[in-house]
Amino acid sequence: MSHKKVLVVDDQYGIRLLLKEVFSGDHIDIFQAANGKQALEIIRKEKPDLILLDMKMPGMDGLEILRRLRKIDPGTKVIMMTAYGELDMVAEASRLGALSHFTKPFDIEELRSEVMKQLVS
Repeated sequence: MSHKKVLVVDDQYGIRLLLKEVFSGDHIDIFQAANGKQALEIIRKEKPDLILLDMKMPGMDGLEILRRLRKIDPGTKVIMMTAYGELDMVAEASRLGALSHFTKPFDIEELRSEVMKQLVS
């Protein structure tokens, strides 16, 4: 598998660090964004293959980032991460084309296998 690009968007530094660590041996280029503005800049510049997107962040939330992403690149794969059980937000994310969602604290191996599956499909 050639180098794939994954963008992790989460306001929690620990989550970004953990996910970078998890994929470090998988020939994946991990990009990190702490907020929506950074995320959109990286999306425009790097065109990631997959985005792991936190639902709840200060400023621009995950849904708003997802709406803007769809205008930039409608085909980018997105997996949502949420610490909350907001089913309405999850439903909206699905309508906007999110492939799946993981509730924090998520099973890291499950998340990794979903990411790998999406990157090869």
